[in-house]
Amino acid sequence: MKLWTTLLACLWAGVLCGQTPEPAELALAREYARNGEFEKVRATLQKASRGKDTAPLVHKLYVQALMTLKDYEEAERFLKRQVRADEPNPFYALDYARLAERQGNFKEAERLTTEAIGKAAVSPVLTAGLAAKLLEANQPDVALKLYQAARERSPSPMAFAYELARLHGMMGQTEAQWEELLQFGRQPEQVFIAQAYLQDALKDEKQLQEFERFLLRKIQQNPTDGYLTETLVWHYVQLKEFNRAFVQARALDKRLRQNGEKVTELGFMAMQNRDYAAAGKIFDYLAREYIASPDYPIYRRLLINAKEEVVKTTYPVQTDDIRVLIAQYNALLSELGQNARTLDAMRSTALLYGFYLDEKDSAVALLEKAVSLAGRNQEFTNKSKLDLGDIYVLRNEPWEATLLYSQVEKSARETPIGYEAKLRNARLSYYKADFELARETLNVLKNATSREIANDALSLSLLIQDNTGMDSTETAMKAYAAVELLLFQHKTETALSRLNQLYETYRQHPLADELLWLRANTLLKENRPQEAVADLEKLLDHYAQDILGDDATFLLATVFQEKLKQPDRAMALYQHLLTTYPGSSYVAEARKRFRLLRGDAVN
Repeated sequence: MKLWTTLLACLWAGVLCGQTPEPAELALAREYARNGEFEKVRATLQKASRGKDTAPLVHKLYVQALMTLKDYEEAERFLKRQVRADEPNPFYALDYARLAERQGNFKEAERLTTEAIGKAAVSPVLTAGLAAKLLEANQPDVALKLYQAARERSPSPMAFAYELARLHGMMGQTEAQWEELLQFGRQPEQVFIAQAYLQDALKDEKQLQEFERFLLRKIQQNPTDGYLTETLVWHYVQLKEFNRAFVQARALDKRLRQNGEKVTELGFMAMQNRDYAAAGKIFDYLAREYIASPDYPIYRRLLINAKEEVVKTTYPVQTDDIRVLIAQYNALLSELGQNARTLDAMRSTALLYGFYLDEKDSAVALLEKAVSLAGRNQEFTNKSKLDLGDIYVLRNEPWEATLLYSQVEKSARETPIGYEAKLRNARLSYYKADFELARETLNVLKNATSREIANDALSLSLLIQDNTGMDSTETAMKAYAAVELLLFQHKTETALSRLNQLYETYRQHPLADELLWLRANTLLKENRPQEAVADLEKLLDHYAQDILGDDATFLLATVFQEKLKQPDRAMALYQHLLTTYPGSSYVAEARKRFRLLRGDAVN
């Protein structure tokens, strides 16, 4: 930055740096200028302003002093000399234009400004330098004309797109700004910069809608321009509207023969963002269109996996739906065999047996079979050992579970799966009410490389910290941890009964908001939304400013939207979340749902 500033100063002076030593009086004049003593600046620099070699060096400060003192006669004499001495210098022409404007000669000022633009537009460096001076003088409109003139002289129609986008943005010319950013992003090495700029520029709901309409209009005008459609896909992904992104990505896939590559990326993103319905559509398309692909087994498994996630998050979970999923996995295993390509399908099937059908022996047998087939695939072996540990927790065999978790910790030190194993050991200590050991382990995990693991560790650590130490027996926290174990073991009715007792006993305890939150979520899994709403509203009435405020607001909105079919109340809550909790992780999804309810989005 310092080098660039020096270069601009040299260009402005119209000389090569280092050819002429700086006049001694210039330092004194700068000091006078800092103190606002411009009469002294003029007097100090007057002699140097008449020297052929020194005039360019004192130019900027001398002109500033003359303009401040309104000594337009001397300013005109000086600038005429400068322009004659260095005709190609755009900075002198621009200063002369400003003098003409000060004198009320606007026509001449416009002519001189156009002349300065013409002189600067011949060189990218001169263009950037003069533009910087124009922006310093708050003249973005003139800087815009300069860059447009420079583009006309450039062999590239995309020249200066980024600079023009910035200027259009400053002037509130949003569509022109978007046009330039689209041009800028056509350069493969600049696409991520253009997208980052767009993300910053699209700040509110109205702008997001306008940009979407703008892109759709551009695509209608240029239906074969794949880049525009890719940008629309990117835009929908930012909004987490994966169904709409898929419609566009599928059309591109077919038209450009992308062999499912971009659609697959979109499917993974939908899964990561828990939009399992959209992910199911995406992987269904891939499994049908690319049967001959080596990735076909992955598409089939992920299709079933997406359906599985929909089933597991549609409460209450139906046993018959679980059996249908197992049948689909078994059909896949029958078609492709139990081998290295289908290990993940075997693992998913085992977990359905263990967690949803209470067939723990079948789960263990299938997981052990998968581990034996995994060979040197240590990552899969480690994941399966964690699953086996979970099954032992279901069986109330914590020592077997901790043994398996510890094996994974040891074999995968300082890796995400190793941290996951450590987290499960910490959670097991928590279930057993060994809070001190749990906290020690969680404190280590707060610095884990995986943000999700670090956040989970921090959340559980804070729960323990906030709710222990108030009495020597830690009765409330032990009871709460025991309920969480019951829920992990899918003993829901027993857990709900305990939660009811705990809330009656500990209404005034710091644990009260956590009890309401846990009970509300459990009631929803039992398809008892009205009771869940009552708990969430209690939580927001008394604890809206606490850590669960945004969680409760978003969950309550989704209940009104999905369970109780009250869209107006849902919209009000989504809007409340957007304004009250702008930093919440739910903002993007709340915005998407708000737009859907308002009728903006069409899947």
